[in-house]
Amino acid sequence: MTSAEPPVRLPTSLGTSNPDSIMLLGRDLAAELMGKVTFGELALWLVTQRRPTTSQVRVFEAVLVALADHGLTPTAIATRVTYLSAPDSVQGALAAGLLGGGSRFLGVTEDAGRFLAETLAEAGPPADHAGYDALALVAVRNARAAGRFVPGLGHPVHKVTDPRTPVLIAIAQEEGTYGPHLRLFEAIGRVHAQVLGRQLPLNGAGTCGAALADLGLPPGLLRGFALLARTAGLLGHIAEEQRRPIGMDIYAMVEEHADYQPPPAS
Repeated sequence: MTSAEPPVRLPTSLGTSNPDSIMLLGRDLAAELMGKVTFGELALWLVTQRRPTTSQVRVFEAVLVALADHGLTPTAIATRVTYLSAPDSVQGALAAGLLGGGSRFLGVTEDAGRFLAETLAEAGPPADHAGYDALALVAVRNARAAGRFVPGLGHPVHKVTDPRTPVLIAIAQEEGTYGPHLRLFEAIGRVHAQVLGRQLPLNGAGTCGAALADLGLPPGLLRGFALLARTAGLLGHIAEEQRRPIGMDIYAMVEEHADYQPPPAS
């Protein structure tokens, strides 16, 4: 760099430190944040760079709890067998599980939020209950015509009601964050059978996406929040694997049932 060139600037409004202090979001980390804000509050604050209200934090943390763990799902299995293979790499085991967060697991939170946001952006929020039902009907019909699933509909285990859905909606209503995304999502739950010919539950992951979108969070970040929640669950699986391992049993079961079939002769 010559003397005539301006200095390189790499702006950030998150954190910085010097020999005497650490600053985060314009606050002294040790004096103003530690012991005074919850991790969920801080996570939401870091993303929005606005301190969230108590109501927003309650809804946000309810979402994190709803998505933390659902048992031996593919993400948990990936974490456990990776830890079996590399017990010296907790970070590798965590990463293995998180990398499996996609369109079938965890990604539905983002997909549902994006679907609802795009639908509302095209038509605008309806004025009343009937308007939401009409918009939902159009959205479901368009998705079916395009050969796409409506994200947030259906669940492999909860065939009638996902127990997380009514609780999260109730919390959002109590806290005054129940907005157009949740309203449209509930409308989809009411009308989709007219198009699909069967009744499906609104799943918890989709409800989480709608609730997060109503907090004003951009759809492109919603999967990140699902992964943040699942990190806690995966860490729990690693801890349980240390106490009472089943990774070797999972591996042995797959090995036992593997059926080697030679490729067709060329």
